[in-house]
Amino acid sequence: MNKDRDGASQRYEGDTSPFQRPARRPLLQRLVPIIEHVPGYRAGTLRRDLLAGVTVAALALPASLAYAEIAGLSPVIGLYALLLPAIAYTFFGSSRQLIVGPEGSISALVGTAIIPLTADPEQRASLAALLALLVGGVFLGARLARLGWIADYFSRPVLIGYLHGVAIVLIVGQLGKLFGLSIGAQTPPGKIFEFIKEITDISWITLAVGVVSLVVLLLTRWLSRKLPGALLVVVLAIVVSAVAGLAEQGVAVVGQIPAGLPSVELPGLRPSDILTLLPPAVGIFFVGFSSQILIARSFAGRRGQHIEANAELVAMGAANLVAGISQGLPVGASDSRTAVNDQMGARTQVSGLITAVVIGLVLLFLTGPMQYLPTATLGAVIVVAALGLVNFDDWRGLARISRVEIAIALITMVGVVTVGVLRALLLAVALSVVDAVRRSAAPHDAVLGWVERLDRYADVELHPSAKVVPGVLVYRLDDRLFFANTSYVEGRIREAISGAPAPVDWLVFDAESLNHVDATGVRMLTEMIESLREESITFVFARLHGPTSNRLAEAGVLDLVGEDHLYPTVRAAVQAAPVQQ
Repeated sequence: MNKDRDGASQRYEGDTSPFQRPARRPLLQRLVPIIEHVPGYRAGTLRRDLLAGVTVAALALPASLAYAEIAGLSPVIGLYALLLPAIAYTFFGSSRQLIVGPEGSISALVGTAIIPLTADPEQRASLAALLALLVGGVFLGARLARLGWIADYFSRPVLIGYLHGVAIVLIVGQLGKLFGLSIGAQTPPGKIFEFIKEITDISWITLAVGVVSLVVLLLTRWLSRKLPGALLVVVLAIVVSAVAGLAEQGVAVVGQIPAGLPSVELPGLRPSDILTLLPPAVGIFFVGFSSQILIARSFAGRRGQHIEANAELVAMGAANLVAGISQGLPVGASDSRTAVNDQMGARTQVSGLITAVVIGLVLLFLTGPMQYLPTATLGAVIVVAALGLVNFDDWRGLARISRVEIAIALITMVGVVTVGVLRALLLAVALSVVDAVRRSAAPHDAVLGWVERLDRYADVELHPSAKVVPGVLVYRLDDRLFFANTSYVEGRIREAISGAPAPVDWLVFDAESLNHVDATGVRMLTEMIESLREESITFVFARLHGPTSNRLAEAGVLDLVGEDHLYPTVRAAVQAAPVQQ
């Protein structure tokens, strides 16, 4: 019971819930979150957003060119995917820092889906646009079905393994570009095998371009993550390539990039293509949404902001739909560009809008020089971006917590490299669910004794000085009681009875942490109470509360125990034992 400032008691009125939901925002603000920030938008905020937007554009430009190549597409398609998708997220996204656009893991999935279907660049572009439409449709369908909660089922070990697996896939995929080799294999193991087979055909001048690009990228990254190192390397590579005529010396370059903004049109909608691309679209949705929510919540938590999962479904759905009608490819959330956006002081989604404007100006006026850009430099950009996904502290953190979680992360990582992202994620999520059931099947429990120093009952294994009353056993279960652990719990109670220092006459079940009992658990309790009664052992409940108490009452368990054997505290239950009287 709470008290007001004058010391008077207060209480909840009627059926009022103690949990108060935030006031429902107006419909327009829920649909277009940026409207909420418009009234308070100031010149200082615009300066921060402008600086962040320009910096992000400098990073996004070379990365998007490279990610389009990963997908087997013309580099300019990566720039197209930075325009309307960024604008769509600006209006519909709930995160103030998140940056969307072409992204490494999603581009790898796109390439896996469309490269085997055709070698024609125009057909691939059309298929990529169709795939973006399908991905957008899956996002919006998930919103209609209110599936925002599914993001919570990608455990941290799965995400760690996934990110590191993607890093390996991206790096292996650049071996051909960096060494000047023509590698036709589609899977990472195949690419490695083919690379080893053709290693004697290395183009040393291409390798030199790639190594220099890598060194400069890593150096600028080491000096400051705010430096647009990728842009600097791209500009220098273009200048050197044009002046030295690297293309004439056998160095592969991007080639002619069409100037101008993309036209808005629907791609081909052949039913056969839709059926072929729908499974990859679902896979991209799962990968993209889990990554999006993880990144958005990470940065929102630092700023005291809130991310609405269902709003993010709408925002990313809209971003992919407009990518599909503007000759782009499926897009996702970028962790590296989001980090830079936050570091540069972005305060609202307007920074993403400014990024789109800068990329639009590049497409209108600066595509000519980009034809000289060596593909080895793009490969170096991707390698450094992939290295940014690697974090050994994540693995050390998992190792401190659980070997099983390390195994799940490793299986996910190896699976991404060997069998593909979607299959690996499905396997890893299944393993996570099995692990959760395994843990619940052998939940933590304890036998309690009185610890004078703590003035309460505590685990006798943790506190050897704990005192127990002869004939009384206090057992605590720190989990729910359900079909997967009933046999285990029953066995543990029997073991505790056998291990008691004196014959047990009074069994106290501390139910403070018992938050759910299913039908199997009810049957186990019923049978055990009756069996213990035949052995002259009285079963009593302590600290049974809430819905669990109602559930057991409806199932008849409390009638079997008896109302006089329900106690508010463990101490009261122990004191009521006949041996105390």
